[in-house]
Amino acid sequence: MDSFWQPKSEDEQSVVSRMQKKYWKTKQVLIKATGKKEDEHVVASDAELDAKLEVFHSIQETCTELLKIVEKYQQRLNALSEEENELGFFLKFQAEQDGTQARKMMDATGKTLCSSAKQRLALYTPLTRLEQEVATFSQRAVSDTLMTINRMEQARTEYRGALLWMKDVSQELDPDTYKQLEKFRKV
Repeated sequence: MDSFWQPKSEDEQSVVSRMQKKYWKTKQVLIKATGKKEDEHVVASDAELDAKLEVFHSIQETCTELLKIVEKYQQRLNALSEEENELGFFLKFQAEQDGTQARKMMDATGKTLCSSAKQRLALYTPLTRLEQEVATFSQRAVSDTLMTINRMEQARTEYRGALLWMKDVSQELDPDTYKQLEKFRKV
């Protein structure tokens, strides 16, 4: 019975402190997950950071969309070049078979279409390079930044949990009571 009134050891205090910290962090996670309204001053203080996070997420989404668009463009470019080349060969073949005046027009048009198909295929190399550069940027810069953002979000959740804890303790704070003041300092 006497041990109940004795001061807690440092290990017991740190365990209690860790449990309290986890409680308030979990409470903050639940507030965020359920979409409950957070303290307007805390949210306002993070406005600049949230704006930067929006820009990052926009960059991330844009990179993904750009990669998809470039891939589709390459596929369609190849299909168009193939069709154009086949039409050019067909016209050149028909020109050889035809004995009329249309022969010259079919031959010239066929050669032009084949040349155009080759020039269109020349776009494939720069597009591949663009795709590689965007993919590298996305895989390295964006993914590294995302890992940093995830760590920052964890720290922000812990920080906001600590602010909730401080707010709770400060509501009960009586500056004349030394023990309560020490509790506030500890938080």
